[in-house]
Amino acid sequence: MASSKEYLEFILGQLSEVEEITYRAMMGEFILYYRGKLVGGIYDDRLLVKPVKSAIRYMPTAAYELPYEGAKEMLLVDEVDNKEFLAGLFQTMYEELPAPKQKKEK
Repeated sequence: MASSKEYLEFILGQLSEVEEITYRAMMGEFILYYRGKLVGGIYDDRLLVKPVKSAIRYMPTAAYELPYEGAKEMLLVDEVDNKEFLAGLFQTMYEELPAPKQKKEK
């Protein structure tokens, strides 16, 4: 099941206080970036984030879920209605997220 554009727009609205949020559509889902770093995505109308230590501390009771078959587990964000919570989560995670991979020149 693919994610809806409406759910993406809802999440982007909830993250409107956070600068430099971008996304990319991929195979019916949406990959989310914060200041150029991959933070998570929207899969089957669920917001999932990378399970970095800071996110686990921020959401100690979060469930681990698979974004799609064969993928690594990610953390399910339940508090999508709370703008301050989401902003804090993304800002807390930023330093721990890996830098984007540089594209090789041909």
